Parts: sequence; structure tokens; C-alpha cells
Amino acid sequence: MTHLILPLLQVNVVEKLKVAPDSSYETGVLIGSFLPFVLLVGVAYWMYYRAKKGSEKE
Repeated sequence: MTHLILPLLQVNVVEKLKVAPDSSYETGVLIGSFLPFVLLVGVAYWMYYRAKKGSEKE
């Protein structure tokens, strides 16, 4: 089921940048496309840090 939905959720950033009305829109598109990745990396690091800290207590 996800292989049917996933192509609909993918955003073509290059196409959005081509039709951007101004540079502030381009900046928003770039921030919006990188923000989920940055948040996932932050959550992964936080989970790693908590697991490492927890294993040191034992």
C-alpha cells in the first residue's frame, strides 16, 4: 500500500524552484525540504545519547 502512496508524497524541489515567484519563496522551499531531515537526525542523536547514557549507569 505504501508503494502506491509514496510517489504522491514526494516533492520535486527543482521544479518548485524553477517556478518560484521570488527568492524568499526559494528560501522557504529549501528550508521546508531540509527541515524534516534535520529533525530526524536530531531525534536519532537524542535517542543515541539517551541509550549511551543509560548503558553507562548500569
